[in-house]
Amino acid sequence: MTAAPDTLDAERFSSLGETPLVFVDLGEPGAARRVEALQRTPAIVCGVDAAGLRPPVEPELFDILLTTRETGFPAPPPCPWAVVSAARLGSRLATIAATVERAPIAAAVLRDVLRLTQGLALEAALTVESLAYSTLLGGAEFGRWRDANRQPSADHQPGRVEIRRDANLVTVTLASPSTHNAMDAAMRDDLFGALASVVDDPTEPRIRLAGAGPCFSVGGALHEFGHSQDLARAHAIRTLRSCARLLGRLGSRSEAVIHGACIGAGLEISAAAGRRFAHAGAYFHLPELQMGLIPGAGGTATVPRAIGRHRTAYMALTGRRVRAREALAWGLVHAVSGS
Repeated sequence: MTAAPDTLDAERFSSLGETPLVFVDLGEPGAARRVEALQRTPAIVCGVDAAGLRPPVEPELFDILLTTRETGFPAPPPCPWAVVSAARLGSRLATIAATVERAPIAAAVLRDVLRLTQGLALEAALTVESLAYSTLLGGAEFGRWRDANRQPSADHQPGRVEIRRDANLVTVTLASPSTHNAMDAAMRDDLFGALASVVDDPTEPRIRLAGAGPCFSVGGALHEFGHSQDLARAHAIRTLRSCARLLGRLGSRSEAVIHGACIGAGLEISAAAGRRFAHAGAYFHLPELQMGLIPGAGGTATVPRAIGRHRTAYMALTGRRVRAREALAWGLVHAVSGS
């Protein structure tokens, strides 16, 4: 396709049509005209530089940009490119295609939210994300995942956040190692309360966010996914008690220290911290699209502000783990310690 489709034909490139995802070989003649034509459609556009030439492109026209041109560590690959080895390129593209085929509506919503919110203030972007997330909670794609992954209920365990103050530093620790610091509503509310206390403290202390046990956090507690029957109220709670919003307000006074798994909500919240430090074995993962959802704890707002919307979409659509060294190269963390 090199000519823009008409209004009715554009639906073919939507989540309701047969081509919601388009891979564009950037080395092909006419690639630029094809991408321009796709702007009249809601397609997810993935630019593929299989030859590793990194040709000049207009990033705003794409949702993902992949190149096989390696960049030696510690020099970061230039944003917004994500580097994939030539040997893995085919399987990575197949993974993206399978994700969109399994959850085309959630993938399209992710694309729209990332594009819509890139120029918004953090708090406005969080509101847009929550509205979209609540919509998907009522959708068939999430419903299928929920029905196939019924989780047993868990006993409420109060006091899942520990707070310690040393001089001008408040350390807030996610303290449920038996659940790998899975973030249920109780932990979120405790964390929100701790962050609110620091925001309102007239002495303006610094804050460090950490996790106890084998990892930082495996993300949202799965037994609570889809639990609420009032999606409008869930949206109100999600925005009013947004931990990412408060960390964003704290700005340079906040830091996160991450070890082991940092998944879903764990990543989405910690990415709002002004400084982020990782241990060498840490890894980062956005699994929500595999569930027919998008990140709902702030990830479409906080993660793109660290690594850009293209790499955020790449993480979400592949579901791959980003290791600490790559996270450092991308800017997801500011330093990595340990060997």
